[in-house]
Amino acid sequence: MEEKIKPTAFLVQCLSSLFIALLTSVTGFVYAWPSYTLENFVSNNTVLSSPMDTLEISLLGSLTNIGALVTTPFCGYIMDRIGRKHAAMLFGLPSVISWSIISLTRNVPLILVAVGLAGVGAAGQAVSSVYISEISQDSIRGFLTSITVSAYFLGLLFSYILGGHLRYEHVIYVHLAVSMLYILLVSMLKESPVSLMHRGKEKEAAQSVAFYRRVDVTAKEVEIELTKIRIQLDPKIIDKLQTDCGDNSASEHLMELKLENAPQLNRETGWKFLMKSDTSKRALVSVLTLMGVSILMGSVVLQVYAEPLFKRAVPSMNSNQCSIYLALDYSIASVLCGFMLDKVGRKVLMTWTSVGSGVMTLMLGAQLIRAWVPQWATAALIYGFCFIYNLGASVVPFVYTAEVFLPEVRGLGNSMSTGCMWIMNFITLMVFNPIVKLIGLGPIFCGFSTICFLGAAYSHFCLPETKGLSADEIQLLFQGKRKIRNNT
Repeated sequence: MEEKIKPTAFLVQCLSSLFIALLTSVTGFVYAWPSYTLENFVSNNTVLSSPMDTLEISLLGSLTNIGALVTTPFCGYIMDRIGRKHAAMLFGLPSVISWSIISLTRNVPLILVAVGLAGVGAAGQAVSSVYISEISQDSIRGFLTSITVSAYFLGLLFSYILGGHLRYEHVIYVHLAVSMLYILLVSMLKESPVSLMHRGKEKEAAQSVAFYRRVDVTAKEVEIELTKIRIQLDPKIIDKLQTDCGDNSASEHLMELKLENAPQLNRETGWKFLMKSDTSKRALVSVLTLMGVSILMGSVVLQVYAEPLFKRAVPSMNSNQCSIYLALDYSIASVLCGFMLDKVGRKVLMTWTSVGSGVMTLMLGAQLIRAWVPQWATAALIYGFCFIYNLGASVVPFVYTAEVFLPEVRGLGNSMSTGCMWIMNFITLMVFNPIVKLIGLGPIFCGFSTICFLGAAYSHFCLPETKGLSADEIQLLFQGKRKIRNNT
């Protein structure tokens, strides 16, 4: 039966998700900023104390990933210890400190340190996805979780626009102000009910559910949701799912449990739970594979080096304007993806957008090698690839990661997936410039197309569909029992 959502509940959950996802917009600022400052930073008339050399340029684009990579392993522990809300606020602080440093100095090493520090805050994207998924109702979970990706691209767009119209100092001040606003907005929200239940705070969890569902705390809907959360936190849930009937009746039977008879909460660490849970291990393999192939499809290169790439590929066009159109392209596609996720499903979107991305990058590579069409077509192919990629292949890994794990291992699983993302980002960005000098742009994009087709094959043959399913139902998918009823 389709889940009914009150209009006021939908509004509150959407606004809350936007507030939480603002952290990824702040991350977008850090990734966009080098693109339109690079030309100034390498010139003799730079605003910095001295022009950047080749190594410093590479570090400017990649140190964010190092800061995030170092911090990401601790994200799961932090969000489990202090809760999703306070963890989200905590990860907003590095961006405030980073932009404060950049606003006060022109020293190149300090600028690079600040960029690396911003990466510490960027690691909080794992917290954002988990937080949103836990305050969202199942029927709109995909849409709301995808806001973290859309917000990132909107951050890129906003920063590119600022870079083209404001002075260097003013851009930094705006970035700083938005970073501070993020912390203020998240402080107004309720903690995730799953996090509160995990820490034994049932009364506060009931208030949280009532807040996000817009019902009275004594309403039956609150009791049902709390029972559902307790079931997810049951340390014996996997045994129950395995020994019960092999179809839908397992999860349906569990949902019939009364609150007073619900099992005791699991107090095991995420690592211990992961080691003994075969379903969580299979889910982890799926999300790491998805995240890895998604990053290696090449979009991160266009995000960080947008202006230099457009200058090289289409020198006749204004590179900053091209970057703004690119970020707009990203944003529109990711928003459309959010609306499609809960209608079409994760698997279909991932498969076909990976195929489409592969076709576009192959054509782009051929164009950069042979110049078989006019220059304007190069820009059209870049925009086409980015639109198709962000219509599914860039968004699905984040949504999938946020929903396939049980609460006991959700923080750890999201941290490991995010860590995979930062590793792939760093490797891609560090080797990009040297490889371009060695073999050129064209062959690189042909290589990206191969990754796209491999990702499509994996999605089609190996990826379970999770659309509209609760956490306990999703576990059945990773036991090989694929015939699970979708709530559509």
